[in-house]
Amino acid sequence: MSSPAAEPSRLPRRDRSTAKLICELCQQFYGLGWVSGTGGGISIRDEHGVWIAPSGVQKERIDPADVLLLADGVWDRVEVLEPPRDPSLRISECQPLFFNAFRDRDAGAVLHSHSLWAVLAARLASPDGTAGEFRTSNLEMQKGLRGHGCFDQLRVPIIPNTARESQLTDSMAEAMRAYPDVDAVIVAGHGIYVWGRDWVHAKTQAECLDYLMRAAVEAHRVGLPLT
Repeated sequence: MSSPAAEPSRLPRRDRSTAKLICELCQQFYGLGWVSGTGGGISIRDEHGVWIAPSGVQKERIDPADVLLLADGVWDRVEVLEPPRDPSLRISECQPLFFNAFRDRDAGAVLHSHSLWAVLAARLASPDGTAGEFRTSNLEMQKGLRGHGCFDQLRVPIIPNTARESQLTDSMAEAMRAYPDVDAVIVAGHGIYVWGRDWVHAKTQAECLDYLMRAAVEAHRVGLPLT
């Protein structure tokens, strides 16, 4: 006679090394000023599904047990495979925007940064907060971005901010379709979304973009052109 099926709450939890990695990355990003004030976040895909940090928490203090696991490939709804240990925690507000990159670009990881340099660079490129472009050229750090060399012109879309994160979903998807050669979308007055084939690629591209946006702000401050 076969034994009865285990209750969902008693099923063994999957390997949580990716959840631990998310916590480590959030600590690094906090040090960079990318996820302060509970803002920002990251999501990574692995063989188990889509891991995503919870919403409205101090990102530098997340416990791996509170990182959620969602079903991979189910983009029209949220299917939670493993909830957070703390039942009061909510799924990240960034979830539908992360799903944009997973679905439309087959990304392996997506991060959302509240970088001050992204906010200032967007303000310089689009002072009124409407749609626009962030541009640079002739900078070595552009080589760290997929498909770009140091002598190319980099063009990153800027979309207007909204009152709620989820309301950015459609405009982000439209910007991604209009700019297929770049793995980022800047949100005016808010921050930036960056993705890559895996977490290393997403992280390094975010670092390169942060450098380029800071270069643009500093160049403007001293009156130098950057394109």
